[in-house]
Amino acid sequence: MASGKTLSRSEEFVSVVENAETVGVVCHDNPDPDCIASALALQTVASHAGVEEVDILYGGEVSHQQNRAFVNLLEVGLTEFENADLGNYDIVGFVDHSTKGENNSVPDEVQIDFVIDHHPPENGVDAGFVDIREEFGATTTILVEYLRELGVTPDTEIATALLFAIRTETLEYLRGATEMEYEASKFLHRYVDTELLRRMTEPAFTPETLDTIGEAILEREVRASSLVAGVGVINERDALPQAADYLMRLEGVSTVLVFGVVGDRIEASARSKDSRVNLDRVMRDAFGDVGSGGGHRDMAGAQVPLGVFSELAETDDRMIELVSGTVKKRFFDEMNLQEDEESG
Repeated sequence: MASGKTLSRSEEFVSVVENAETVGVVCHDNPDPDCIASALALQTVASHAGVEEVDILYGGEVSHQQNRAFVNLLEVGLTEFENADLGNYDIVGFVDHSTKGENNSVPDEVQIDFVIDHHPPENGVDAGFVDIREEFGATTTILVEYLRELGVTPDTEIATALLFAIRTETLEYLRGATEMEYEASKFLHRYVDTELLRRMTEPAFTPETLDTIGEAILEREVRASSLVAGVGVINERDALPQAADYLMRLEGVSTVLVFGVVGDRIEASARSKDSRVNLDRVMRDAFGDVGSGGGHRDMAGAQVPLGVFSELAETDDRMIELVSGTVKKRFFDEMNLQEDEESG
């Protein structure tokens, strides 16, 4: 990099990776389009800087219909985290998340060389290069800025991935979209394959997702304008946010939490359109002492190990009953909604 001038954030990033032969870009568990598209853009930038090998690593599953369509249609090359050795990479970094051990399985002893994200961290970030912009509506938007500053023209598939990610992360520009998202989208539009974008936008529901939405409808409990629904044991974790999005359409409801048992843990997904509710804080305070929780002000999640529930319960039905009662109480208490305030 040239000396004697202030480097842009994109140039600073290039200075971090340009002398490396291998880079590992670690997505968060169960990565969404914003995370994956950002990783693809980082892959493009690092390759442009001369890096020979850039791997995109992820944990969990890619199970949401749109996410699977996104990965399959673009033929995105992802490496499962459990099959990777982070020690084999010269440079390791996070995209769309920032903390070791939170929504990822990265050991605390691993050095993180860069973090690029738009989520506010709960604590400080331990990395050599940090670019966290809470004022942006999507991490992808930050990476589009990198491409533009560096004069890197994205190919058609990458541009389509980036535009799709911005659209989904902002719910078609209705959630958290800023002027930066519109500017990034305008830049990308000239390079996009509109037919590919349409195919990614309109995937079919799986039968389990449809069943999960149906179960959430049947098991919903409403207090004031908040709705909570437990869906029992499921295999598709990404059915939870889809059910939460669907229930947000119910008249009189402004905040939704949908939860279920996935493997050895409780997963929860929350949505809100109430400006008085900060779901990032609510989920951290409700579940942070027994697991992890957080996200955006209007969209957040939580993970809680089954642990004591499976030990106390003699049957699966009893376990689900214990889980349901505990999750509902914690969430409603955090929302200051006692049982006698129930409205439906």
